[in-house]
Amino acid sequence: MSPRHVAVLVAAASLALVAACSEDAPAQGPRTQGSSSPTESTSPPPPSPDKPPTITLTVVGDLMLVRGVPDAAAALEPLSKRLRSADITVGNLESTLSTDGEPTQGSDSFGGSPALLGPLRRAGFDALLLANNHVGDYGEKALVDTVETLQDSPIAPFGAGAGLSEASRPAVIERQGVRFAFVGFNAIGETPRAEPGTPGALSVRMPPRTGPLVPADLDHVASVVRRTARRADVVVVLPHWGTQYTHAPEPIQRSVARRLVAAGADLVVGGHPHWVQAFDEVHGVPVLHSLGNFVFDMDFMTETMEGVFLETTWRGAELERIRLVPYRMDPVAFAPRVVRGAAADEILADVRPSAPSR
Repeated sequence: MSPRHVAVLVAAASLALVAACSEDAPAQGPRTQGSSSPTESTSPPPPSPDKPPTITLTVVGDLMLVRGVPDAAAALEPLSKRLRSADITVGNLESTLSTDGEPTQGSDSFGGSPALLGPLRRAGFDALLLANNHVGDYGEKALVDTVETLQDSPIAPFGAGAGLSEASRPAVIERQGVRFAFVGFNAIGETPRAEPGTPGALSVRMPPRTGPLVPADLDHVASVVRRTARRADVVVVLPHWGTQYTHAPEPIQRSVARRLVAAGADLVVGGHPHWVQAFDEVHGVPVLHSLGNFVFDMDFMTETMEGVFLETTWRGAELERIRLVPYRMDPVAFAPRVVRGAAADEILADVRPSAPSR
């Protein structure tokens, strides 16, 4: 049995155990903030040639830190210690960092400012997905400003840009000699599709929101994953896809996931539905269709106020362990807090591993 299959089986078993995790039990010791690579004070000794390094990667769901969220720093603070403890932490930023333009989605236009960088960095984020249906909420200039603001910061953007080439460019983060690359795409629409010379998000038109699957779109993303896999040790793909307010992935998501894995994805972690969705395995590669909201002011139903974040452990480029950690947001600060016991069991029941996809 391959290490990947072992990892998936461990992940499935961990669903019953993760509820015992506490907020103060990080996967490994904290790293130093503000550095793009481990420092001398926190780095383990260089690995021997026959012992690959151990690296931890945490992925969270949808981050919307404006509109009804009163204080971004307060919303992120309860879990910031745990997020900072990972070697790499990644999330999906569902807003702009600029409002230099007209809102395109009315009251659902999520406009932030560069002031969000401080709370995000202090919470441990190293890279942010911008391939979603809100990075275009204030037009092309605000989208490009958002990308450039992140490029000038310690947090790497991916999934959007001033043109198709930039939107297709992965974020690559190296830890202990292992290169992790992150590719993201938007299947929901609303944000314009990036094209040569035209700002937007790397996009795949597919059900349920942007029509039937357009093979050329998926071909392009698959080629990006394939090229990335040739120069990175680990490739993580973050699709923004699916139907809102349901635990059930669209059948097309599984077809697209198979194509991503065939192209070289080592992990697929989706978002957008605002509810958690199923855990699949495709040829030994974990596919999490939606982690749910991480911070979002959707206090109108239980499911939009809860979710899971993903903690993974890698032995070099091999996925050794994954853990899904359930949480609920409070209705005032919209701050996620880890839950245990029956509350955790209820959330994890909606992320049951499905039969392997072949």
